[in-house]
Amino acid sequence: MSEVYFYHMTRTPLEETLPVLLARSLQAGWRVVVRGTDAQRLTWLDDRLWQGREEDFLPHGLSGGPHDANQPILLTTDTAVPNGASALISVDGAQVDTEEVAGLDRVMILFDGNDPDAVAHARGQWKAVTGAGLPAKYWSQESGSWEMKAQSGA
Repeated sequence: MSEVYFYHMTRTPLEETLPVLLARSLQAGWRVVVRGTDAQRLTWLDDRLWQGREEDFLPHGLSGGPHDANQPILLTTDTAVPNGASALISVDGAQVDTEEVAGLDRVMILFDGNDPDAVAHARGQWKAVTGAGLPAKYWSQESGSWEMKAQSGA
């Protein structure tokens, strides 16, 4: 069954949290779609992923290229999943439809805990996910390391 994990980032920014989750997703054998709301922000994230250490290389691409279907990690603003992903990472408040969750192994919603609007939006997403009866876990790093603070559903 699909699970939705909420990551309340307060100590590390998206550009540090995202590569860790992407690496773990690839280790789990998942293809990943990173869905954002702003193409320029995704281009910025794409640049950060290319600048990582060579031993931490994460094969990825921005959507709109000729090889989208072959990308193990695809960064996009689109709601389509052209690379057959089994994991979705939502950043910057990107839409996650509760119906699409059923077709995925894992959905990860990352939000900036220092931005009140992002926190409010994530709360709304939590209510939608748990209201649909989907299993969800809320992870926070307020203590300095990631800890599961809440769990809902199956």
